[in-house]
Amino acid sequence: MTAYNSSVTSSLRARLLPIGLLLIAMACIQGGASLAASLFPAIGPAATTSLRLIIAAIIVLTLFRPWRWHVAGPDWINIAIYGAALGIMNFLFYQALAHIPLGIAVALEFTGPLMVALLSSKRRLDLLWVVIAIAGLAVLLGNGHGDDGGSLDLYGVLCALGAGGCWATYILFGQKAGEVNGMQSAVWGITIAAVIVAPVGLVGAEVATLLQPHILLFAAGVAVLSTALPYTLEMVALPRLPTQTFGTLMSLEPAFGALSGLLFLGQALSLLQWLAIAAVITASIGTTITGRSNEPVEAPYPG
Repeated sequence: MTAYNSSVTSSLRARLLPIGLLLIAMACIQGGASLAASLFPAIGPAATTSLRLIIAAIIVLTLFRPWRWHVAGPDWINIAIYGAALGIMNFLFYQALAHIPLGIAVALEFTGPLMVALLSSKRRLDLLWVVIAIAGLAVLLGNGHGDDGGSLDLYGVLCALGAGGCWATYILFGQKAGEVNGMQSAVWGITIAAVIVAPVGLVGAEVATLLQPHILLFAAGVAVLSTALPYTLEMVALPRLPTQTFGTLMSLEPAFGALSGLLFLGQALSLLQWLAIAAVITASIGTTITGRSNEPVEAPYPG
């Protein structure tokens, strides 16, 4: 009986560990977004994006040293597009975060992977998920309110939706780039993102301000929480999770964003906004559960 109990415990631990790691990764990503928002008053969202990507690139290059593996010429095209999508997505998401609540920004951005999942399926049932997603987004866009109680900032909304489009591109080309070596492609992608976005974000920024110790410390915290740590946790969890389980858990991302915004940024949402976010989550979970089971796991959330 003791041996049986030990076997059951080990089996349960093996199932729960990757789930716990993925939940921690999502919490880190949204916590990192909240920490990034605290830097906006000092250096702005563009410079915050640049510092985060530069520091994240330095960390992952040092840890994983991707140059040890050969990358064929044609594969660099997929990696370059994947990295560009990652960089622009981060830039647009932080722009959105400066104008609309975190939970709403994540929900709007989540339209990217949701549309990829829906367009890749031919099932009639997916029409239901489309309707639910559109209903949720319509509530957010038509009845959502910003921090000041007025209508959502249009620029913030467009940036969040643009980030969603970049996330869709990231998934499509991330899968192709990951066929070579997943972690290697991810590291090169982060590096390319830093190279593309850093000059844009640093233009006009005061170097003396950026190099202040507390600014660099906060930026390093954002880089670790939003990139280095969650990527590592996801790479450990992914091989141990079924595709549907991974997709279902990732569908909770907007909820994590809304909770993080509430806890760390004081961004309280109305009941209607929570219901709208729940609709987006429901649509995402629905596409995951009813989708084809042999579909590959999508690229991890790029943060």
